[in-house]
Amino acid sequence: MKKVNLDVLAQENAFNLIGQQWMLVAAGSKDKFNMMTASWGGIGWLWNKPVAFLFIRPERYTHEFIERENRLTLSFYDETHRAKLQFCGKNSGRTVDKVKATGLEPVALESGTVTFEQARLTLDCRRLFKTSMTEADFLDKSLLSKWYGNQPGGSLHDVYVVEIESVYAKG
Repeated sequence: MKKVNLDVLAQENAFNLIGQQWMLVAAGSKDKFNMMTASWGGIGWLWNKPVAFLFIRPERYTHEFIERENRLTLSFYDETHRAKLQFCGKNSGRTVDKVKATGLEPVALESGTVTFEQARLTLDCRRLFKTSMTEADFLDKSLLSKWYGNQPGGSLHDVYVVEIESVYAKG
């Protein structure tokens, strides 16, 4: 994995990258971390910085690591790793060793964050902003029932804006 220029993101379709291919959100150090699959988020420009925004439910194990750490990674994979991403999205790191179960190989980046050898692209990010969704914030109330109403124990997401400080690509 080698550090590349941020301009490589101009070659990516963010709708496809996040919404279709999914990403792994990882936080923690190489000694203790967790990762989860996410398919809601985006990449853009805010506060004169390259940023990503992501949505994480507070009950997710990865949320604990994001709250504790100032940094996280967003990593992207080719289709051959789809089953690994599905596993990471359906299983909790509280009860399963996701690395052992999937064969993903953790790699520590210069910043101390974690990505995986199999990633084709990794964004090394620093937290800038967090807010928690509330029912009152929804202008279109149908979204509440569609996405949150039928999920027992599921809370509304926390929204994070993170600065993309470095980009790594498979060498």
